[in-house]
Amino acid sequence: MAIKLNPPSADGKTVFRIISSVAVLLVLVFVGCATTQRIDAGHVGVRVKLAGSERGVQDAPVVTGYVFFNPLTEQIIEFPTSVQNVVWTQAAHEGRQIDESITFSSSEGVNVNADIGLSFHIEPTLVPRLYGRFRQNNLNVLADGYVRNTVREAFNDVASKLPVQDVYGSGKSKMLSDVTAKCREVLDKDGFVIDQLTINGALRLPQNVADAINRAMEATQNAIQSENKVRQVKAEADQAITQAHGAAEAARQKAQGDADALLIRARSEARANEIIRLSTSPAILQYRALEHWDGKLPTFNGAGQLPMLTFDAAKLGVGLDENTRQKRLKDLLAEDKAESGSGSSPTPPSPAAPAPK
Repeated sequence: MAIKLNPPSADGKTVFRIISSVAVLLVLVFVGCATTQRIDAGHVGVRVKLAGSERGVQDAPVVTGYVFFNPLTEQIIEFPTSVQNVVWTQAAHEGRQIDESITFSSSEGVNVNADIGLSFHIEPTLVPRLYGRFRQNNLNVLADGYVRNTVREAFNDVASKLPVQDVYGSGKSKMLSDVTAKCREVLDKDGFVIDQLTINGALRLPQNVADAINRAMEATQNAIQSENKVRQVKAEADQAITQAHGAAEAARQKAQGDADALLIRARSEARANEIIRLSTSPAILQYRALEHWDGKLPTFNGAGQLPMLTFDAAKLGVGLDENTRQKRLKDLLAEDKAESGSGSSPTPPSPAAPAPK
């Protein structure tokens, strides 16, 4: 007996189409998710071909955004490019709970222990080279391995040329700068960009070495204090000498002033005496003598003239003729006026002899 199949109804066709569409959509979503990867901001991707003639790490990095790839033949490796901070310390509460501090040696072979901090980031254009060399995209693993070994080797290389006193004291900053430069020289070519390398806290030395350095530093401080004291004493001595010189100079200036004043006064008195001498004529001298005569004649007298009454007035002159005397007197008065700056001094009049009674 033959079985007759009825053709599907219109409703059945509609359901079939819906199911088919959903299935296709699910397949597309699955394929899209499997062949698409998003590179977040602050990251960069590396395309790795797993098959074909170009298999291996591709030179061009994958930038931020959605990336399409064939999951059967390709792989996208993501790297962070933001700044990474690591600390290698002895303390258990910072970093990992194990002693990760770095130990290096000075030129004398003294072991120095330090807590080191490092900030770095990855150069995006060198990410393919970095992954191609280490096959590792976990930067913490790379930092605690390759980078830490490089930093430790740089410290040993630089510090081995320095005495421990420089490492522990004034040379620490230069040592750190040289170590940073050496680390950059090694790590830059692999894409590691060092932003900052620091020594966290104080360096740790063997106790006997630390005590010796402290004693040396104390001796240096004492020497500096002694030098400062010597400078202070010298400054005070120089100040005392300067004051003594100043006092001596002041005394010399005062003595010179007194001498100049005495000389000026003597010259003034001499000029005044000369003016008086030139201003006094023989007639005036005779008149002054008569003024002081009491009018009594001496009881005994010789055959000559009476004293104070009759005398040779010419013998009382100044030894100059009248014109010369007047010119000399005028010159002295002019000099006196110029030096004193006062008004003109009038020529003293020559009083006339009174008429005899």
